[in-house]
Amino acid sequence: MTAFHAWPLSLLLMLLINSTNQLEDNKIPSLCTGHPGIPGSPGPHGSPGQPGRDGRDGRDAAPGQKGEKGERGEPGVSGARGEPGDQGDPGEKGDRGQQGECAVAPKSAFSAKLSEGHSMPLPAEEAVRFDQVLLNEQGDYDAGSGRFTCRVPGVYYFVVHATVYRSSLQFDLVKNGHTTASYFQFYGNWPKPASLSGGTLLHLVPGDKVWVHMALGEYSGLYSSPKTDSTFTGFLVYSDWKNSAVFA
Repeated sequence: MTAFHAWPLSLLLMLLINSTNQLEDNKIPSLCTGHPGIPGSPGPHGSPGQPGRDGRDGRDAAPGQKGEKGERGEPGVSGARGEPGDQGDPGEKGDRGQQGECAVAPKSAFSAKLSEGHSMPLPAEEAVRFDQVLLNEQGDYDAGSGRFTCRVPGVYYFVVHATVYRSSLQFDLVKNGHTTASYFQFYGNWPKPASLSGGTLLHLVPGDKVWVHMALGEYSGLYSSPKTDSTFTGFLVYSDWKNSAVFA
């Protein structure tokens, strides 16, 4: 082949190489210049990028307002009991207290009877002297006057057991000159003596006096003999003294 014949082949080869370069540059080979094509569809989303770096700290803000007080919480569990402490020093001796009342309960009792020499007749409204003392440990009864004098305040019981003979009988129990109880027995010409008894409770204060007297002169048949007696008895039931367990 001559050089003349080889020239067209060389030119063709150069054109092919030039076309290949244009395809690689995403260019459409054309011998004529055309209008721009329509934009293609958006491509798929790319993969997430790497996290960015932390930004710089911001400036300090002004202090906020104080919040409202919260509700009180539940009480906590009690702690373990501590060990006993050391014993303290003895205290100073206190002042002496006032003297208390006697621990012995108060007593007051008596009993006396009429002797034969003091039997009928007995004057009215005079204290009967029960002169023969049977019991009088506290000395509150006076056999000479026939009167009981209160020493311990409280409630007392007084009783008279009388023998009635040869006349009707009316006697009174008297407190400070005032009759508190009166008793009567009619005599009906009985051949033997009869009995009359009477008693009462009285509240007394120290200094009060109690005795027995004939209410009427014609009714004074109080009698006593070796075989029958007339007696006057009294005793303390309970005392008014307070502030003591013994006397409560």
